[in-house]
Amino acid sequence: MQYAAFASQTFDNMLGTLDHLLAKAIEADMSDTVLDARLADDMFPLELQFRVAINQALLALQQVGIKDVPLEEESYASLAEVRDRVAAVRARVAESNLADWSPATGEVDLTLPNGVRFVMSAEEDIRDWILPNFYFHLTLAYALLRREGLEIGKMDFLPHMERHMVRVN
Repeated sequence: MQYAAFASQTFDNMLGTLDHLLAKAIEADMSDTVLDARLADDMFPLELQFRVAINQALLALQQVGIKDVPLEEESYASLAEVRDRVAAVRARVAESNLADWSPATGEVDLTLPNGVRFVMSAEEDIRDWILPNFYFHLTLAYALLRREGLEIGKMDFLPHMERHMVRVN
């Protein structure tokens, strides 16, 4: 169950990051047209970066969390909608019973839409597939928001670290 607790806490922390970034974007009155922003023509737009990041947490629940959880398939129309979905998925992860997650050595058989297939343990799935993809798309969302003018810095990517900060008088 150790990998499940690690994954669950990571999802909570980093979905919190997405919530924090979205709150700042909404507070800064960023237009919802920012959801169309891309780093390069052959890369996903910001909307899809958000959706794929969110779907990684849902995919973890599907594959190893023993939950019948649908993925987010519909495009988000606004930053507020993305924020609402982040909150809903964060709550779903929090209510997940870690004891129900597959054993670390349980098998995951993952076939991607392009037909590429991976067979690995539950722990390897989380460590080698889910979390790297989660961080990749979350980081791209951060980069796109920053490139589009949102004033954010490193601590906006790691707002959960404030609880560990030692205050010096």
